Amino acid sequence: MAAMTAPTPQFMDDRLAHWAAENPDGEAITYGPRTFTWAQWDERVRRAAGGLQALGIGRGDIVSFLDKNHPACVEISMAAGSLGAANAIVNWRSSGDEVDYAVNDCGAKVLFVGTELMPTVNKIREQLTSVETVIEVTPDGADGDAYEAWLASSTPTSRPEDVTPDDVCLVMYSSGTTGRPKGVMLSHHNMVTHTINAHDGWEFAPGDKSMVAMPLFHVGGSSYVLFGIHDGVPSVMTRDPDGASLAGAILAGANRTFLVPAVLAQVLQAGPDAVKLFGALKTYTYGAAPMPPPLLRAAMEAWPDTDFIQVYGLTEVAGVATHLMPEEHRTAVADGHPERLVSAGRPIPGVEVRIVDPESLEDLPTGEHGEIWLKTEQLMKGFLGKPEETAKVITDDGWFRTGDMGKVDEDGFVFVQDRLKDMIISGGENIYSPEVERVLAEHPAVMECAVIGVPDDTWGETVKAVVALKPDTSATEAEIIDYCREHLAHFKCPTSVDILDALPRNPTGKILKKDLRKPYWEGRDRAVN
Repeated sequence: MAAMTAPTPQFMDDRLAHWAAENPDGEAITYGPRTFTWAQWDERVRRAAGGLQALGIGRGDIVSFLDKNHPACVEISMAAGSLGAANAIVNWRSSGDEVDYAVNDCGAKVLFVGTELMPTVNKIREQLTSVETVIEVTPDGADGDAYEAWLASSTPTSRPEDVTPDDVCLVMYSSGTTGRPKGVMLSHHNMVTHTINAHDGWEFAPGDKSMVAMPLFHVGGSSYVLFGIHDGVPSVMTRDPDGASLAGAILAGANRTFLVPAVLAQVLQAGPDAVKLFGALKTYTYGAAPMPPPLLRAAMEAWPDTDFIQVYGLTEVAGVATHLMPEEHRTAVADGHPERLVSAGRPIPGVEVRIVDPESLEDLPTGEHGEIWLKTEQLMKGFLGKPEETAKVITDDGWFRTGDMGKVDEDGFVFVQDRLKDMIISGGENIYSPEVERVLAEHPAVMECAVIGVPDDTWGETVKAVVALKPDTSATEAEIIDYCREHLAHFKCPTSVDILDALPRNPTGKILKKDLRKPYWEGRDRAVN
């Protein structure tokens, strides 16, 4: 393809500018009723850069974006990045408390907010002390859209000469083991390197369209959207990853996508028409949560002509670190290695993997179980404003401690089997138990609590709280769940609560979460479902 002869990009917006010059009238992105050509989309980014510059945004500054999927989010990421600034994308499912924390933590000067989220922001506006300007974004860009008016009135500008590929362009919030999320700082170099390294299996052909359905606040969305831009093929972006939106994108010609396994399960349960429609997909990449083996087998049987790619990665490495390629999906059983269907595949180009004893920090032999360490140029610059936390996960010689436990077999296939970090993955969302426990502990009736992940056929895992109540107090399961929903995004909240007289502890007083999890995970292939 022509994409492969284009200059190697250095900045996140380089390929957009390239296609605007090479194919100005070609379709770049479709979102709802609107379609932008490459020239139009590049012009919008350049205008957004000029608009940000006029608002005083320059190198080292941060702006923030809070909305469901919208091309404006990509535009602001590229525009801010071209000025040496960064876009901190906030999970739109966050509660007001969480939005307050993230926006203040990153020090955003400008906040872009979707119309649906404006009530949340209005309630906390006075607490957002660094925010000087709020710009509302409507889903359809209709008359009165403040974002569109701002773009139209802005003067396009190009990248200042002092901006470098090592400047941070994205801040993605990753739930924190200390009870608060951490801002992962990703540079242009991180994002561009990831796009090139993770490109295997994504050789788009003429006529292909990329469906961008993963949320842009997730690294799987903000990294994946760059694939279509890199290769100069059109993207179809959905506002939500619901069945109707996905079907609409496929009917609009989208035939390559990346989604969490839970979506695939919903399609298979939706009936023969949905299954037939999704058969139009040439590539179905899944990740962000493990795929239950029965679900994968059912999908491969339903769509024998679809290429399945599994990916494993983390926000801290800009997305993908390992992949299980289509041919490996098809031949695993025939080659006598059916277990490889539940592996995370092998490292992508540019990524090294070690398995290390988390206590002795010594490398372990092939097949031994330990912590997965990665080395790659995709590795983040660090956690925003938290050098001590950064030092805990990046070694002096540049290895990243993932906190995931697993092994590597004799042919280099990586198996992710458990988590050193206290994390639950539900429908592709990372939920750290301490973050939920921090809220539970504030409930007036809760004396002690523990949050664990338990199996769920749709979401992989779901959140369960186990609590002991203070003497002479009472609380029901529903009351405890409702309390959490007042302070946390709903996806982080417990879906069930066990109330015990006391939580099990070891001799040093530590709560034995392993014992709490055991009855729910017994008989499962692995502890990370």
